[in-house]
Amino acid sequence: MSERPRKIIHCDCDCFYAAVEVRDNPALRGLPVAVGGRADQRGVVATCNYEARAFGIHSAMAMAQAMKRCPDLIIIRPDMEKYRIASRAILAIYRDYTDLVEPLSLDEAYLDVSQSLHFNGSATLIARDIRARIAETVGITASAGVAPNKFLAKIASDWRKPDGLFVIRPHEIDAFVLPLPVKKIFGVGKVTAAKLQSLGAHTCGDLQGWSLADLQHHFGKFGERLHSLSRGLDTRAVCSDREHKSISVESTYVIDLPDLAACQRELAPLIDSLRGRVERAGMARNIRKLFVKLRFADFRHTTVECMAGSIDSVLLHKLLETGYQRRQLAVRLLGAGVRLAEESDDSGMQMGLFDDEYDAILPAQ
Repeated sequence: MSERPRKIIHCDCDCFYAAVEVRDNPALRGLPVAVGGRADQRGVVATCNYEARAFGIHSAMAMAQAMKRCPDLIIIRPDMEKYRIASRAILAIYRDYTDLVEPLSLDEAYLDVSQSLHFNGSATLIARDIRARIAETVGITASAGVAPNKFLAKIASDWRKPDGLFVIRPHEIDAFVLPLPVKKIFGVGKVTAAKLQSLGAHTCGDLQGWSLADLQHHFGKFGERLHSLSRGLDTRAVCSDREHKSISVESTYVIDLPDLAACQRELAPLIDSLRGRVERAGMARNIRKLFVKLRFADFRHTTVECMAGSIDSVLLHKLLETGYQRRQLAVRLLGAGVRLAEESDDSGMQMGLFDDEYDAILPAQ
């Protein structure tokens, strides 16, 4: 007898930080709002509402660039405690339906409701009720995706954003994934997407024509993931006790960085992004180490780390210099991150940004 399909929900609040700010100040409704650092201090956008996105603004964008695109943009400094309070209320709602809740950040989580008795076990009705309760009790909107696995549920939650619900049933998987663009596959960033497209793979249907050996030849270990995910297969479990040991940001460059000076220039915005993600995860007090990762033009890589209790730009730049001197070649990937102590903060939220990614990408809220 075949195993019954799992019922996975991926919930993701819409423009979380900005939504909380607009909730608390209704005068902002309908206006372009971005939460993040100051433009004159090389700040970046943590998130922005859809009115701001209409100008092409997105998370991880330099705030100065965002202001050029929208001079009337309203910039609000993050209030992490306010967001944690909202996050705890949302997490409590999730746990009313199942103990199998895997938070990904303050505003995003997977839920396994396969064994839930609510609404006679209907994952669709559970997701609908969760969204209604978040709107009623927290005062913001959330989108949800329902599917037999985590990969498809995450794609589904983004399908009808904002304030949407999309369901992929087991018998619909094949038809859904065949036309799905390869860039929708979790872990496929801009560089990998461009490589896939140059090889003639534009959709998951295209990838299904490739053998596992061919995908491994072109993409190494990630080829195995491409082979499975392009078929809508994902066996990862929802882990309620998942421990994330690190938080990192990284970028793969279409044109290699030619020297150390170019790497130093690119490291600065990565550090800004890292600060934002550590704050978003509420893990600043858990920092125990800093590290810098480089992948050189010859595809060999190195990681340098040191003990530290906070994000120190001077230390990170020194780590970069040490790592670069090991090969002194052009650099195709640069990353910065922190390693964390095992205990989590009282919000119960932790972030593992690139545990499963091939190209590092900065996902927007």
